[in-house]
Amino acid sequence: MTSFRPLFFTRWHSAVGLGAAASIFTASGWALPASAKSANADESRDVKHKIVIIGGGAAGLGTASMLLRKGGGKTADVAIIEPADHHYYQPYWTLVGGGKGKLEDSRRSMASVMPKEATWIKQGATAVDPDAQAVVLADGRRVHYEYLVVAAGIKVDMSSVKGLEATLGKNGVSTIYDYNYAGKAWDDIMAFKKGTALFTMPKTGVKCGGAPQKIMWLAEDYWRHEAKVRPDVEVEFVTGTGSMFGVPKYSNALEKIRDKRGVLSTFKHDLVEVDGERKIATFETGEGARVQRPFDLLHVVPKMGPYPWLAQSKIADPQTGYVSVDKETLQHTRFPNVFALGDCSNLPTSKTAAAITAQTPILVHNLRRVMAGKPANAKYDGYTCCPIVTGRGKLILAEFKYGGETKETMPWLFDQAKEHAPFYFMKTIVFPWAYWNLMLRGRWFGTNTVFEPSFPDPV
Repeated sequence: MTSFRPLFFTRWHSAVGLGAAASIFTASGWALPASAKSANADESRDVKHKIVIIGGGAAGLGTASMLLRKGGGKTADVAIIEPADHHYYQPYWTLVGGGKGKLEDSRRSMASVMPKEATWIKQGATAVDPDAQAVVLADGRRVHYEYLVVAAGIKVDMSSVKGLEATLGKNGVSTIYDYNYAGKAWDDIMAFKKGTALFTMPKTGVKCGGAPQKIMWLAEDYWRHEAKVRPDVEVEFVTGTGSMFGVPKYSNALEKIRDKRGVLSTFKHDLVEVDGERKIATFETGEGARVQRPFDLLHVVPKMGPYPWLAQSKIADPQTGYVSVDKETLQHTRFPNVFALGDCSNLPTSKTAAAITAQTPILVHNLRRVMAGKPANAKYDGYTCCPIVTGRGKLILAEFKYGGETKETMPWLFDQAKEHAPFYFMKTIVFPWAYWNLMLRGRWFGTNTVFEPSFPDPV
């Protein structure tokens, strides 16, 4: 689901310990902002703002915070379109499903994380009209913009698997990709004593390509070391893709772990239907054949994709439905006053929060240059990171960029394709703290961590 660039430790470990660093951040006033001013949802007239951001997730809030800080606060005139009452730290749901975290720690009120100097438009977007430079809201109003940043996220489509919605949360069927079911995944894992446990992954892109197997590794570790039922449990990873992971270096490492722990794997099998009462999962092979598999426990990762209203807009890539942007500048390929980042963009890299932390400062720099009449010149190399939890105190830190080329933080210290306890500590302790206290405030800069990167000729 997500990660943060661990160069933080290489920058700080020689001067201060982790606890001291946390104290420094807290003392410097980097606390969560007060709630933003909210636009009147009952207002019938259209409105206009200089910069409009669609989405109050990690990408939208981080971008807004950075723009406000650089643009003079309220004078920057930034509006955020977001209908939700709560904000979720979704990477934590893996730990919740694996019994290593509390569900309530993954959620805070949207008002508490919304930048105070932004205008919060508490409505959902239903259309984008780039010719009229307007976003259409769910209540029918139009929000006009001079510049648009699309950070709408990705739709987790439970209806993409026939029968899933009817059986989710019962009959041994669960998912960590929803706040309401992450805890149920842990309940199922604890209750499971004997039989076949299937963990699925679709052939299409998902939030963090490693998350579907993280929950499997945590479950396998629990059954082996705590419940002591591993000899009676058959664990299998059934994926629509062709390998354990998209980057060969890490895929090969995971294959070795899979073989060592006796975990089965089936590739190019995409889950298309679930019969919860009969406990039958139906998969479609790469050749189009249908295969039925019985299960006793089933963890499902549904298909994901762009929201329909976004896919149908003029700013969408007609092939994928995601927002079409230049993969280096994050500027739209047709409309120069439109930018996008994060899961809703068609950037050819893994969709993680780590990617967002690298994208945000580049987008902000380029947007400010375009606003000043200058061309975008900062370039994104596709950096992303997926911390693959493989058990208690074990984690492989997969870092790479465009083309699946590795871009690791500490190859001089660790073989990042091997399991290491310090990486697990970062995933469970450091990253959640950094998310709530730094990332949402636009103060976590990907490979530069807390050190803001510089780009040529800033505005």
